[in-house]
Amino acid sequence: MKYPIGIQDFEKIRREGYVYVDKTPQMWKMVSEGSYYFLSRPRRFGKSLMVSTLESFFSGKRELFKGLYVDTVEWDWQQYPILHLDLNVKKYEAKEDLDKVLNRHLELWEQAYDSPYGDRDLEERFLQVVRLAYEKTGQQVVILVDEYDKPLLQAIDNDELQTEYRSTLKPFYGVLKTCDRYIKFAFLTGVTKFGKVSVFSDLNNLEDLTMLPQYNEVCGISEDELYQYFDESIDELASKNHITKEACYERLRHNFDGYHFNVDTIGIYNPFSLLNTLKNQTFRDYWFETGTPTFLVYQLQKTNYPLEMLTREELFEDMLNSIDVMDDNPLPLLYQSGYLTIKGYDETFKTYQLGFPNREVEEGFVKFLVPFYSPNKQEKPQMYIANFVKDVQTGNAEGFMQRVERFFDGGDYQVAGKAELYFQNTLWALFKLLGLYVDVERHTTDGRMDILVQTKDYVYILELKIDQSADAALQQIEDKQYAKPFEGDGRTIYKIGVNFSSESRRMTEWKLN
Repeated sequence: MKYPIGIQDFEKIRREGYVYVDKTPQMWKMVSEGSYYFLSRPRRFGKSLMVSTLESFFSGKRELFKGLYVDTVEWDWQQYPILHLDLNVKKYEAKEDLDKVLNRHLELWEQAYDSPYGDRDLEERFLQVVRLAYEKTGQQVVILVDEYDKPLLQAIDNDELQTEYRSTLKPFYGVLKTCDRYIKFAFLTGVTKFGKVSVFSDLNNLEDLTMLPQYNEVCGISEDELYQYFDESIDELASKNHITKEACYERLRHNFDGYHFNVDTIGIYNPFSLLNTLKNQTFRDYWFETGTPTFLVYQLQKTNYPLEMLTREELFEDMLNSIDVMDDNPLPLLYQSGYLTIKGYDETFKTYQLGFPNREVEEGFVKFLVPFYSPNKQEKPQMYIANFVKDVQTGNAEGFMQRVERFFDGGDYQVAGKAELYFQNTLWALFKLLGLYVDVERHTTDGRMDILVQTKDYVYILELKIDQSADAALQQIEDKQYAKPFEGDGRTIYKIGVNFSSESRRMTEWKLN
């Protein structure tokens, strides 16, 4: 089987015999029921392939669709004029970068439709191209925009450049509404949704497919599709990794499934990681390795966001679907970028609960976060975490705490923000990483930080104090009877009191009981 790794061209996939998961039922639903659409999905999720599929469809290339669902419907298979704008082709670092990309596309379209308006503003040139394409061909125009938000995301840490890009794109995309009578179909994709106060404020005729249950499977791979198209490949994968086929399916599910774009929808697999695993016959974190979420960490740190709330905070739908609030809350950006997904819904308050979609994302994201929050930049947390885990699993509480202490030594004492939040975020990152290998729970109420670490043989109860004493922390463990639920289960219980200094941002004292 030929896997289309990195191939986003529908025609190439079909002509060269690569496996293609038939998404034309969803495509036909779009075409037959409306005209203007927007779809947000994480990167490498198949958005560009859907754009390419639509381009082949509206080009009248019926031979490419033989054997697919859309070949059975009634359609004229005419060739429509297509304006395909791909913003995923450049690195955007200055205002001129976006202008150059738009100008390059416009020049090609102006040449194709003999437009004499090349000296006008970008949006005026676009409008005239749409009009002339319609008049010269006698057919309404198809407009396809891939990764509309790429310039905005790359300028996310530059407010001035962000404003420039928005002011350019807002009137440019506004042409879709101005030229309604000339347009047959329009489809825009992106990772994020810059909402009502942004580039889409004038474009209220776009139907957002992002959270509609009937389009849940428009990109990515469902469980049914996994069985239908890849069952034989999974046989080979199981054999190669010396596990049963059932265990192989479960491992794929655990690693790459779990994306939910609304409540009560089936989980969707990350297609990039899934196809790479099947092709290489090796389990790895392929999606996470192709791009690091530095801009997301920037937002987390910029907003002083408490990391432990990543999977606890609840959001209203209008917040979930727009990142215009990202200066106050980075969660919508994390959700739309694919690092968090919908886990539940509170019908009473109309709020969504978020969480990590699968092991690949959770482990990759936490490992990436830890160095940014580590006070000791000389230490590499990923390098000594294995010894950290061994200490926990063998009951070496002294070694365990010495490593925690060393984690804070030599830190940057000028870290901005409250001391409490500084310790919370640092410890969340450290213990979340540890929790990938052993069972870690953390609870925070009224400024108190409790950490519970469990293995099959040991229980560690940590109470943390700021500017007090390790004895005070131990006393709270006794007063609150934190150890009582574990007494009598045969495991060794370690009670550990820890004190931090808000001035030095160090662990100044710890005691073991």
